[in-house]
Amino acid sequence: MRSVSAMTTESAGRGGAPVPVDVLLPCLDEAAALPGVLAGLPPGWRAIVVDNGSTDGSAEVARGLGATVVVESRRGYGAAVHAGLVAADAELVATCDADGSLSLAELPALAGPVLDGSADLVLGRRRPRPVTAWPVHARLANVVLASMVRRACGLRLHDLGPIRVARRADLLALGLWDRRSGYPLELVLASAAAGWRVRELDVAYRPRVGRSKVTGTLRGTWQAVRDMRALLADPRLKAGAGR
Repeated sequence: MRSVSAMTTESAGRGGAPVPVDVLLPCLDEAAALPGVLAGLPPGWRAIVVDNGSTDGSAEVARGLGATVVVESRRGYGAAVHAGLVAADAELVATCDADGSLSLAELPALAGPVLDGSADLVLGRRRPRPVTAWPVHARLANVVLASMVRRACGLRLHDLGPIRVARRADLLALGLWDRRSGYPLELVLASAAAGWRVRELDVAYRPRVGRSKVTGTLRGTWQAVRDMRALLADPRLKAGAGR
């Protein structure tokens, strides 16, 4: 197998054979961002854009650019990601925001540790470029949540980042139930309870395209924090039930 550093445009499995990867892109009114986002899709990977109630023609833009489009009428980040996961059929699944703040070209590096067997879940640790790309209130909320995760399950994470890679079958086996903003946190807590090897790698985080619906606003950030704090108190995760 090639080294991770050499895996710049495709993923390779045993013997150098390509490994199919589906990229899930939860989407709510991201028509302006999608062309730039999909331009970074690694060759041979499939983009699955999950339209979560867009009114700006995002689904049509995505189809026109060759992406597979899945419609999820139930609002919520977790609902969109789960719908994409169900629609996917590749061995590996990557998830990334569709707002242009992250580059899909960074995904092969994140997939490397999963492919070589050294990690079960790889998360992108956001490094803002420029520093103003990540609003201060959202960054502080992320620091607080990451510290809560460390106390809850011992994982020394710095970011509950919106870009990650894992094997599809493993993700489905976790049986995640959150369909709102708490989904990324539930994934981390459940994977820790299941004994997964979780790793962080740095990724560049740039100003998003258009208006943010969640962490770019104080109200959206508070909603996300509220969802995640409720999840941390959920007895099912505290007890590791069903894990």
